[in-house]
Amino acid sequence: MIQTACDSALPRDSMIMDAHVVVVDDDPRLRRLLHRYLSEQGFRVSAACSAQEARQVLGFMQPDALVLDITMPGENGLELTRELRRDNLNFPILLLTARGEPEDRIIGLEAGADDYLAKPFEPRELLLRLKAHLRRFVPPAPSSNLRIVRLGDLEFDPVRGLLSNAKGIVHLTGGESALLSVLARHPNEILSRTAIATTLDMEEIGERAVDVQVTRLRRRIEPDPKEPRFLQTVRGKGYVLKPGL
Repeated sequence: MIQTACDSALPRDSMIMDAHVVVVDDDPRLRRLLHRYLSEQGFRVSAACSAQEARQVLGFMQPDALVLDITMPGENGLELTRELRRDNLNFPILLLTARGEPEDRIIGLEAGADDYLAKPFEPRELLLRLKAHLRRFVPPAPSSNLRIVRLGDLEFDPVRGLLSNAKGIVHLTGGESALLSVLARHPNEILSRTAIATTLDMEEIGERAVDVQVTRLRRRIEPDPKEPRFLQTVRGKGYVLKPGL
């Protein structure tokens, strides 16, 4: 792990205090810039120049977030993202790329990423996106209106953002957890794709991004994702979560 004196010299946002971010990019200048900037903002930062080196860092500890370049020599960022998700590692992954078309962003989401930032970008935008994703892992204040949601043999706690069954925790990515939290707060209520996209800050990449997240979430909660029982599509209107045994 790499740390700088800036970590202790600056006041820290309580939300990111001690949060560990791994930056993976083959551009040494960008790695140095992001390492310095994020350290100054209060993060603990590690850096890697390739997917192979990133895997070595991840072998020592699970970070709170991963900032990952897509185009790198050897294994690219999309391939690493898919592998991490197959291993049920659910920390936020933010992809960096020189291509910023909506279709490219959809490919990133389908690979399992939580967000997508096109180069060149402002470091402050990266910071705000990181904070937004880390916030999804901070439980909201308890509310008497929020109850455990039963989905067959699964239980989802909207307060803690945790999905579990008799065997233990079922790992969700940040995007999957955020989507299920939104739906669980409105059980049996149809939510439009636009409303969901707005709530999840996906307006920029549109409603198809919501469909991608729904497809991924169904693989976690449905006995048969092709015949959804709990997370149903209402043609022309949106999606509805129907809890039940």
